[in-house]
Amino acid sequence: MKIIVEQIITPPSSSDFEIFNIARARIKKTRALSISGELYIHRRSIDARHNDRIKLVSSVCAEVECTKSNTVDLLKHGIKIMADNEVSFLAKCTPLTAPPIVVGFGPCGMFCALGLARAGLKPVVIERGADVDTRVKCVDEFYKTKKLSSDTNVQFGAGGAGTFSDGKLTTGINDTKCAFVLKTLCEFGAPKEIMYQAKPHIGTDLLRGVIKNIAEEIERLGGKIYYNTCLVSYDNGIAFTNIGSFNYSSLVLAIGHSARDTYAYLLSKGIAIEPKPFSVGVRVEHLQADINEALYGKSAEDPRLGKASYNVSYRENNRGVYSFCMCPGGEVMASQSEENTVVVNGMSRHARDGVNANAAIAVQVNREDYGNTPMQAIGFQRELEQRAFVAGGSNYKAPVQTLGDFYAENVKNEPKRILPSYMGGYTELSDMNKLLPKFVCDYLKLGFLKFGKRIKGFDAKDVPITGVETRTSAPVRILRTAGYNMLSDKNVYPGGEGAGYAGGIMSAAVDGINIALAILSKDFYD
Repeated sequence: MKIIVEQIITPPSSSDFEIFNIARARIKKTRALSISGELYIHRRSIDARHNDRIKLVSSVCAEVECTKSNTVDLLKHGIKIMADNEVSFLAKCTPLTAPPIVVGFGPCGMFCALGLARAGLKPVVIERGADVDTRVKCVDEFYKTKKLSSDTNVQFGAGGAGTFSDGKLTTGINDTKCAFVLKTLCEFGAPKEIMYQAKPHIGTDLLRGVIKNIAEEIERLGGKIYYNTCLVSYDNGIAFTNIGSFNYSSLVLAIGHSARDTYAYLLSKGIAIEPKPFSVGVRVEHLQADINEALYGKSAEDPRLGKASYNVSYRENNRGVYSFCMCPGGEVMASQSEENTVVVNGMSRHARDGVNANAAIAVQVNREDYGNTPMQAIGFQRELEQRAFVAGGSNYKAPVQTLGDFYAENVKNEPKRILPSYMGGYTELSDMNKLLPKFVCDYLKLGFLKFGKRIKGFDAKDVPITGVETRTSAPVRILRTAGYNMLSDKNVYPGGEGAGYAGGIMSAAVDGINIALAILSKDFYD
């Protein structure tokens, strides 16, 4: 069996050899286990709560044999038995009517389609955006010409919104399938260290290759991916698209959180959709060197620590303000999917070697803030995005303001020490107080004040903020049963971030796997 030796605390300079020796000693102390295979790092993290006493926290996996029947004292030695994280994709019965169709090729759709393909069901994937290579060219062209494609952009296309991100693989869900997702990503080209990093990331540059490899595997197994193909409607086992119709046995709606036209169609069809809380805010940028120094102190230049990252939050009076999608050594992205709007997000490459660190600082928006209907939730986001477009100069540049000016409610100071990275700059300064709702501004100011007490320099007056961040999550949830299918249709499966059931690459991928398993458990017949 496999065990995990947890909480091995050592200096950051410790070698794997030294860590393995500590693990071996712990295993020996149990007097119930003997090592029968190689040891390897299971998880590794940096404890930088005290930057003058930084620690490396490791856990080690080992293949062992039981030498005694009683192993109840394992926990006393910080040892636990490793849970099985394998996922088997086996169809209960081969479908005879039509293939399953997966709408959307983000993390949810990708892992769902891969699971169905491995089970031999030959899924059809329809993705409104382009393939990875074409998509990268299209985004680059938008940056140069300011001509936005509403179907192929940072939100839509192979890989979903995560393709242009840090490729973060952290998640709040506790599911053994997370390990399976990491293993699968490595199988298709992700760096092996994501298997043990406490805060794993791939980086947008490497993630693109992983997506291409998964797409090729789906098609090698008999599946088919149609890019530049948008779902228009569906009925009675037929999906209608802009290029024609497709028969389906199951329809997976992995549409992503920006498919507003699909939301509108589903609402017109009478599908049960509820509004939900979401968040809006700004992107803040600091010099990565400053974040390293604030969190790592004298060890800031130690290459073994990597680029420092943070996760901060504060809650008061039933509303929260928090950091989201922190990108060390990254840049702020233009992430709009509709014309005449501005949306910001963050991106990092695998090396995280950019000058700036950035993160969203977002404020919780409750249902009563926007009217408590799905279309009012979407309208709340869209209005902010349109106002940001105008405030930035009506040319897809983003509104920018220094933090000191944000507090003073003026626009007197240009960013100088920290240069905003969004699309190479900005047109003119803008006052976020006139752009964002007052409650959002109030909580942003409160948040920066609180976070500045935790991280030195976080609330410096010359720190630039860029607006607006509105796509932190879907503003609605498409209701479904415990079997993952839509309430009104047993053959339609809403999933991932777009359906309101995930919050990042990992949780969306796990949701896609669960939907694939649900489909494979069905009885198919003529």
